[in-house]
Amino acid sequence: MAHPMQHRRWIGGADLRTVATMAVAILLMVMASQPAEAQTFTTLHSFSGLDGATPTAGLTMDGAGNLYGTTDFGGTAGYGSVFKLVHTGGSWILHPLYSFPNPQGGNDGAVPSAGVTIGPDGNLYGTTTRGGGSAQYGTVFKLSPPASVCKSVLCPWTETVLYRFSGGSDGSGPYGAVVFDSAGNLYGTTQAAGDGSCEPGLGCGVVFKLTRSGSGWTETVLRAFSGPPDGASPGSGLVFDQAGNLYGTTVAGGTGLNCESLGCGAVFQLTPSGDGWTENVIHSFDYFDDGAFPQAGLIFDSAGNLYSTTAIALNGNGTVFELTPSGGQWTYTLLYTLPFDGDTGPRGGLAMDVGGNLYGMTYDGGLRGCSNTCGTVFKLGPSAGGWAYSLIYEFTGGTDGGQPTDGLILDRNGNLYGTTSAGGARGDGVVFEITP
Repeated sequence: MAHPMQHRRWIGGADLRTVATMAVAILLMVMASQPAEAQTFTTLHSFSGLDGATPTAGLTMDGAGNLYGTTDFGGTAGYGSVFKLVHTGGSWILHPLYSFPNPQGGNDGAVPSAGVTIGPDGNLYGTTTRGGGSAQYGTVFKLSPPASVCKSVLCPWTETVLYRFSGGSDGSGPYGAVVFDSAGNLYGTTQAAGDGSCEPGLGCGVVFKLTRSGSGWTETVLRAFSGPPDGASPGSGLVFDQAGNLYGTTVAGGTGLNCESLGCGAVFQLTPSGDGWTENVIHSFDYFDDGAFPQAGLIFDSAGNLYSTTAIALNGNGTVFELTPSGGQWTYTLLYTLPFDGDTGPRGGLAMDVGGNLYGMTYDGGLRGCSNTCGTVFKLGPSAGGWAYSLIYEFTGGTDGGQPTDGLILDRNGNLYGTTSAGGARGDGVVFEITP
């Protein structure tokens, strides 16, 4: 779908897919995929442009089982949308909640590349990578439902821009979702700007906090990344532990020396310290042993261990890893190197069920189609002291979609839900369900 605004997730100015393609050119071994498990795949909605196009973010589910998400493009003006899918009478009905207008000449956001967060007040909160004024550095926004019950699918919500990034020390280009603390403050990341000097005039990205201030919100930069050996260019959101520490990933940076000057990426921890926050890089990726370019966010298990993915690996199509805390340190464990059949593996994170099984998706791999291969859905299950890999689904790039760029969510019945950025009836992407 042609669009006047080019969209990319970059590493220090370079497109992730381009960098990954160059890296996998030196792969030494190809691994074959395992047979797919028996699952039922259903396309819940196929986007057609006016209702949205190119959903690159994952989904959010409310307590009633409704699904919420964003599309980078499409909508009534072509600059992205927020939608809700309601399960009614055995089918799913899409409710358009908001279409972002043309950002030129206005102060609204554009191109929402992250999912939305349901706030403690029931409103939706999210970020846009562009818009926010003439400089186009992105926004943080809130969507509020109509004051009265709406009986039509065409009941737009009210948008409020909470913060407009300036592209200076406050950051630029938020690609991750926001997260709340117990006091109602918002936290997130930007992929560029800040005080670091990863690329001339671009910066290395920041971790920010938004605090209510009267009728508005005030931003505080908790960490401005500086590049190797520090992290650089965070491309996802944050997660809290029970002690109030924040954790996230950066696509570049770290101490790894095998990804040229970019660095291969890092996992970081931010700990409240007096009036500020102290950063600790708890793992730096080196590509050869543990993969590189972690674009996804992190999840915790009940024991306090962290899990996520890298987009590429030396001997495979990305990795799944675990970080285990012990005595103030973190131990990295490579859980699985995904079978290689494409340029990049997981761009999104993982979902964990009650049995400790992990579920994720790869952007490439699987059946031929799309611009290369169309991506897969996989499962990793604990098995005899290790992890057993199962291929759940291979996208075809047809009506089922293709090239998923984020992770999955699980409902209470073990059904999986996600989005693809391509495929569908018009090539604008889909929302899908996989049932056991």
